[in-house]
Amino acid sequence: MNALRKKDLFRNGNTFLVIPIILITILVFVPMIFALVTAFQTGLPLAMKIDGLANFKRMLSDQLFLKAFANTFIFLLIQVPVMLFLAIIISNFLNDNKLKFKGLFRTAIFLPCITSMVSYSLIMKTLFAQTGLVNNLLLKLHLISMPIGWLTDSFWAKVLIILAITWRWTGYNMIFFLSGMQNINPEIYEAASIDGATKWQQLIRVTIPNLRPIILFTSITSTIGTLQLFDEVKNITNGGPANATSTLSYYIYNLSFRYTPDFGYAAAVSFVIVFFTVILSVIQTKVGGDRK
Repeated sequence: MNALRKKDLFRNGNTFLVIPIILITILVFVPMIFALVTAFQTGLPLAMKIDGLANFKRMLSDQLFLKAFANTFIFLLIQVPVMLFLAIIISNFLNDNKLKFKGLFRTAIFLPCITSMVSYSLIMKTLFAQTGLVNNLLLKLHLISMPIGWLTDSFWAKVLIILAITWRWTGYNMIFFLSGMQNINPEIYEAASIDGATKWQQLIRVTIPNLRPIILFTSITSTIGTLQLFDEVKNITNGGPANATSTLSYYIYNLSFRYTPDFGYAAAVSFVIVFFTVILSVIQTKVGGDRK
């Protein structure tokens, strides 16, 4: 009787999975297969034909692709470590039981990641304009002698994108680190204090090792998000100046909707993102995963 009941429960449970599996297959896996087939096709949308590896060979000599590829990895290698480091440091401060108004500080730091993209982009463009608040403040403090071209200089435009992403997503990662810190046994910190460990030593020797699974998770999700970076580039710099902030996702958008539509090449570029997402995720898992 119990075996029959368990069998019925198993059947009912699987029934609930049928609709999600069908929807995921239709909306995710089928488009992925079509995109993969499209990546091997060339020509206009209504006259596409299979052309082998032509799209992938084209990338090797496509200066716009190479520029977007380099920009994407510059953002990845600089912004992700900086953001995760700041998130850990901020979480460590906000996890202090002696700190007052912790809820207010946590909310204030988390708010940017739920701010409207359009509003936040307009604010960034206004603040960092040639005559914006940031330049005026730096001039008054005598830190610069002339306004910085945040939107017109290739180097400073990259810096602006990095600042914007860091401002927006640091609070998001902070929540994960903060929840992880609150699950660490306080007795470990008490023992470390008795042994004479400073706050910084406790962070390095106790907190960070205990946060390794969360650091791995946030580094993988941040890597994926940066490889797919589009919103900030589109809304703040529009890929400029002279494609200095163009990314792979932004280039895919241009290939599909701004230039003469080239869906085959756009699909091929999108699988470059997929390829590096998988490779970097595997590397991070191997490096930061559990060692037995």
